[in-house]
Amino acid sequence: MRLDDLRHLSGPNSFSTRPVTIARLELEELTGRNTTEYPGFAGRLTAALPGLAEHHCAAGRPGGFLEAMARGTYFGHVTEHVTLELSSLVGRDVYLGRTMWAGADGRYDVMTECPQDEPAQSSVPAELLELAITTVKHILLERIPDLPLELARIARIVDRERLGVSTAALAGAARRRGIPVRRVGRLSMLRLGYGRYRRLVCAALTEQTSVIGVDIASDKMLTKQLLTDAGIPVPDGVVAWSAADAAGALGRLGGPVVIKPLHGNHGANVTVGVTTAAAAAAAYAQAAADGEGAIVEKFVPGTDYRVLVVDGQVVAAAELRPASVTGDGASDITQLVDMVNADPRRGEGHSRELTKINLDERALAHLEAQDLGPASVPARGQLVTLRRNANLSTGGTSRDVTDLVHEDVADMCRRAAAVVGLDICGIDVRLADIAAPMRCGGAGHGEAEPGAVLEVNACPGLRMHLSPAEGAPRDVAGAVIDSLYPPGAPTRVPVVAVTGTNGKTTTVRMIGHILSKAGMRVGMSTTDGVYSGGRLVYDADASGPRSADMVLDDISIEAAVLETARGGIIRGGLGYNQADVAVVTNITADHLGADGVEDLGELVEVKALVAEEVREGGTVVLNADDPLVAALADRPRVRRNASVIRYFSLVNGNPVIERHRQAGGLAYELRNGELVEFDADRDRALLSVAELPGAFGGLAPHVIANALAAVAACRGLGVSAKDIRRALGTFTPGESNPGRGNVYLAGGPVILDYGHNAAALDATGRMISDVWDGEPVAAITLPGDRRDDLVARSAEAVAAWFGRVVVYEDADKRGRRPGEMTGLIAEAMRRARPGIGLATAEGPQAALRIAVTMAAGHPVLFVYEKLAMARQALEALNARPWPAGAVPPAPADAGPACSFYRDAAITDD
Repeated sequence: MRLDDLRHLSGPNSFSTRPVTIARLELEELTGRNTTEYPGFAGRLTAALPGLAEHHCAAGRPGGFLEAMARGTYFGHVTEHVTLELSSLVGRDVYLGRTMWAGADGRYDVMTECPQDEPAQSSVPAELLELAITTVKHILLERIPDLPLELARIARIVDRERLGVSTAALAGAARRRGIPVRRVGRLSMLRLGYGRYRRLVCAALTEQTSVIGVDIASDKMLTKQLLTDAGIPVPDGVVAWSAADAAGALGRLGGPVVIKPLHGNHGANVTVGVTTAAAAAAAYAQAAADGEGAIVEKFVPGTDYRVLVVDGQVVAAAELRPASVTGDGASDITQLVDMVNADPRRGEGHSRELTKINLDERALAHLEAQDLGPASVPARGQLVTLRRNANLSTGGTSRDVTDLVHEDVADMCRRAAAVVGLDICGIDVRLADIAAPMRCGGAGHGEAEPGAVLEVNACPGLRMHLSPAEGAPRDVAGAVIDSLYPPGAPTRVPVVAVTGTNGKTTTVRMIGHILSKAGMRVGMSTTDGVYSGGRLVYDADASGPRSADMVLDDISIEAAVLETARGGIIRGGLGYNQADVAVVTNITADHLGADGVEDLGELVEVKALVAEEVREGGTVVLNADDPLVAALADRPRVRRNASVIRYFSLVNGNPVIERHRQAGGLAYELRNGELVEFDADRDRALLSVAELPGAFGGLAPHVIANALAAVAACRGLGVSAKDIRRALGTFTPGESNPGRGNVYLAGGPVILDYGHNAAALDATGRMISDVWDGEPVAAITLPGDRRDDLVARSAEAVAAWFGRVVVYEDADKRGRRPGEMTGLIAEAMRRARPGIGLATAEGPQAALRIAVTMAAGHPVLFVYEKLAMARQALEALNARPWPAGAVPPAPADAGPACSFYRDAAITDD
């Protein structure tokens, strides 16, 4: 058994709204074998991984997986469950899995859930799968797998990659408010919201945090000076630049003093309670280890507190307690520390709610000062502190005291935050009692005070408030989110997602054009690239999740319109969560055989995700003329969202529309030459077909269908009928929809189009036949990544409308041999239309030149693969855009031209 491939689906997908991975497994020698063929396998596996006994599997109850193994199950399924159990053992809380046949005996796709914010680039899923495969192999060979070492290694990666406690809390608070959350790579940084409402946050730093404020807070002496100037009590202190300076400062201030780095954090290299010159010199050396000076300040007696200020309000306060252990009368201090560190809430650094205690040199020195050591056995109930300072980063704990904070203290902390200029900050104070009133005056001038502000911290840790060792947890993450998005404030721009087989790009562009004319700055992702405010900003096939993310991260946009193609959904999931409007244009046989989608039913399941992933009460626009699309309205996940269904149709009396209308639903239809919106009570004419550029007065029904879909989507967003009419009347194909149904003049009309599948080519051929007189010619290429039968259907669709065809191959053969596609297309065309005139050409420029010559003034369909190359071919013939709405007459003396080219192979030399 081996792992062949692994892909990560970051966005909502066909399996879950959470991220998943899809692994391709080849069972090799285990093909066709099941668990009952290996006596004792299930027992040995469960002994190695006892948690498997709790797996539900399809039974929906604990023990379901064991029952499946007892009945006999394939080893792809076994690997799925082993992977899930190993995930649990390394601290990944995931439960969903599925094993699916992948088109060949012994080949399976194994889907497993991933943690919500695990980096898409993480190696952990692959490492767990490989370990699962190794474990199954060892159990089959009756070996004991050596799991602890590997699990510990992977667990360290999981801990290193997971969001920090503060950032994870912010992600959770945002999601509870329905705000989109996206992690930035492997960083502990989040992008919240969409478009103009996107905000960045990294732990307790936000994009609103003042850089000057952070700099001030990082310079502890500057902070002390500003606070002193504002009348806020701080301990007397000076900067020492040498050990002698530190000893001298101790003499002047009088002991005890605190010596700490000039620029420090997390309580690192801070020495508390220095009383001798020798101790001052040693403390200075440690505090100034980075080459900068150190601060020597008067020790303020009292209790350490941290007060969290967000947007000028005190939102939480905690009493901080140093790392400590409590004796049991039997265990020594080292053993007591190990017991404390066994708490699952404790981890390395800041990865968990609490930090593990480390018996380092400073802890040992602190013990020695108490006449204790690591081997000392404290009496039962005896509290032994391991640090003088009370930082969580050295293993300390917190007690919530938010409800005890006196208003004098709260006011002092609010003023301190304002003086430094921070939107979010942690104020470290030392007071006799945080519930008592403050006494003002004298601070900073040598006189002992009842309390003081010790430090102002930018990017304060939130975990002491989220998970205090004592007292109620506080929703400080919610307070930070509220500072970014006050209650009721918008968090996302409207999102329209468009999928289907044909018409996606045109519909996206129509919607974008309408919204733009309605006064919105629009971001779009299409197969031709990403657009911002009408400008191309990323030139690529951009109809997948990465492109959607690019649009949604654009803080200039006020609406997003996203082309959402099959391939992107399968390979990466959706690039957004919960669109406001979903549009499904049609679903026909295309791309079958690619990415594991073998038939039309499976293709429907992929594209249905767009209709299902809509916000509650959002709009789903469906083609009533396509039974597969119309049926999406009845899917449970569509109904669950209470979506407003808006149908569109070109067929008067469509029964789906009639039933929908009688039920009070909205629909959009072509009636008497007009695009009409109607429900059970009224009709509203929106636009005459004569006013719609590219519709040729109704002779291009596919263009009208795209317009109806766009109208329905924009009405779902509240765009007025007036704005829609004005916008669609200016949606000229050559300018607003490049490469789709564009008409040029090169002796006769040349119709430039992108459609490659049978349905698109049939619609275009019919339109050309209905609009222009004469015998049309086609110059075509078809993509090589389609299945042979689908290529043949497309070729047959061309042959049905064109008696003469020039075939050229694209530069990208997509895995085909040179000449293979030409032969396949020609064979299908001759089979469909015996006697058809065929020519071949090297590249689009030669193909178009030959086709225009063959047509002798009659229409030419020019199907391209790369728009830039197609435009070069048109420029080579001095082709110019055909005047909007104009239809050229048939040539007076066209005749049966150019039979010379039949079956000729012509190159552009």
